[in-house]
Amino acid sequence: MFEKVLIANRGEIALRIQRACRELGIKTVAVHSEADREAKYVKLADESVCIGPAPSGQSYLHIPAVISAAEVTDAEAIHPGYGFLSENADFAERVENSGFVFIGPRPETIRLMGDKVSAKDAMKKAGVPCVPGSDGALSDDPDEILKTAKKIGYPVIIKAAGGGGGRGMRVVHTEAALLTSVEMTTAEAQAAFGNPTVYMEKFLEQPRHIEIQVLADEHGNAVYLGERDCSMQRRHQKVLEEAPAPGVDRKRIATVGERCAEACRTIGYRGAGTFEFLYENGEFYFIEMNTRVQVEHPVTEQVTGIDIVQAQLRVAAGEKMPFKQKDIHLRGHSIECRINAEDPHNFVPSPGRITGFHMPGGPGVRVDTHAYQNYMVPPNYDSMIGKLITYGDTREQAIARMRIALSEMVVEGIKTNIPLHIELMNDAAFHAGGTSIHYLENKLGIVSK
Repeated sequence: MFEKVLIANRGEIALRIQRACRELGIKTVAVHSEADREAKYVKLADESVCIGPAPSGQSYLHIPAVISAAEVTDAEAIHPGYGFLSENADFAERVENSGFVFIGPRPETIRLMGDKVSAKDAMKKAGVPCVPGSDGALSDDPDEILKTAKKIGYPVIIKAAGGGGGRGMRVVHTEAALLTSVEMTTAEAQAAFGNPTVYMEKFLEQPRHIEIQVLADEHGNAVYLGERDCSMQRRHQKVLEEAPAPGVDRKRIATVGERCAEACRTIGYRGAGTFEFLYENGEFYFIEMNTRVQVEHPVTEQVTGIDIVQAQLRVAAGEKMPFKQKDIHLRGHSIECRINAEDPHNFVPSPGRITGFHMPGGPGVRVDTHAYQNYMVPPNYDSMIGKLITYGDTREQAIARMRIALSEMVVEGIKTNIPLHIELMNDAAFHAGGTSIHYLENKLGIVSK
């Protein structure tokens, strides 16, 4: 096992990784920007290094600064968390070429799965079900584009091969709008991702967003840890997640889950990863793979009893996973609410000083947060300040515990989305389970881009 790990991230995930390391007896190095100098995880780390000013491009995304911090502290490995450099294949390559272990997949695997076209091709070969769409990237021939759309059937969605986080996609309902939409998405893809490649898929009208968590080691072992329902979202950004997905046939999950595990074996995957699917009319359709730990990993940990971050550390250190698929059993139900520093009605970020802070407790309640009373929420980063997770023997119990926990939670001095979560815990459609990815936007009257 490693003696010292550098955590190349910030916020709640930096603290989460730090705790996993400490439990395994690993020393930690926290890198931070000037804006995060007073952060809890910086104070709790064995060592800390300031890697630049507040803008992420000059700190958390500045590869030479992160590598230098690992060198001066004699760290052995670097954990990228999620976001920032976590799915940057060039960063992973630089880490390994500099003599450190990258706690995640190999650079070539990140490249393969980071390009949506090559990822879809790899999944088709592995037997993972995919959304009907173009055979790879769209050609430059307008007639071919029109012919492809006609074959798929409208509405279709144009997606950037290098896209992510809900960016680089456009829905097209008519042939008249198709070529202009392709042209606009191509230009946006080049500007946002440096890759103009786009592809086309059938646009599913009322799908759910269901993802399958996988773990794989360097010895050819791969398992899936059940699924999560992440359908409650706005503008492709998840608001709350739960595990397992309500109302989905367990045999179907097992079939798709095993195909995901087999895909990991086929591509030589290493570490934690997530296969994301759209689910409609009993069918799964692969959309992308996230080659990192997910924000919502705690709900899977709650129902499986497996520490996913520690598993990442063990696998990166070359250990074999201590369990097989037959050892994985889902018990109970878990829900996670993302607590954001934002206006609960218009979602405008609300940075500032937290003047009052009280976290809930009780049976089945977990809070992952780096915030505290008097903490200054900086305006430079994502607005999430923590995650509230509940667990129950049943979904109903998990919801009841979440409702109580939200009522006890106090964050003063800034606005948060706690009122929205309270509303959702009392929402009849959410209680019934199985809402589509468009439900929340329709409820809130949001027109999705």
